[in-house]
Amino acid sequence: MSRRLILAVEALSKTGGAAAALLLIAAMTVMCQMILMRYLFRSPTIWQTEFVVFTATAAIFIGAPYVLMKKGHVGVDVLELILSSANRRRLQCVGSVLGLAFCGLMAVASAIYVFEAWEGGWTTPTIAAIPLWIPATPMLVGFILLCLQYLVEIVKLLNPQLLEEQAPTPSEQAAPVTGHQPLGDAK
Repeated sequence: MSRRLILAVEALSKTGGAAAALLLIAAMTVMCQMILMRYLFRSPTIWQTEFVVFTATAAIFIGAPYVLMKKGHVGVDVLELILSSANRRRLQCVGSVLGLAFCGLMAVASAIYVFEAWEGGWTTPTIAAIPLWIPATPMLVGFILLCLQYLVEIVKLLNPQLLEEQAPTPSEQAAPVTGHQPLGDAK
């Protein structure tokens, strides 16, 4: 995998992270509107609940590759801390391969579900009757992007020279983020 391909996948992950943030903002805005309509104006809401659920879920799936890229997921690293750097890299590689396998299976299952929802004309059982392929598509996109990001992470683990070639951006130089800061060490 070339450096350009790695940068392209990471750009896709960053785009997914930005899209996830926008989706969450949209969900919060509609939720506030729904609360105002329901409790202040005593007006019924039809589409708002599904919109909030589907956009928040889409944000989770589409934003997941960005979280993986930034190592922002929650993890227990007790075992990693006692291993040598070579064994730590091997363990991370095994974890990434297992993550890739899971995401690959979920991407295939999601593709089947989206296709069946499209072909079957499936809709939500509410008055809005939203076609189910619409809220299922972000799940498929998210798992495909996660597969790509896992491939990038595996390549980086197997070929650490690629990390040295990538110059950090000015924002990364200003405030490095590490997962192993002592308590009370605020930056």
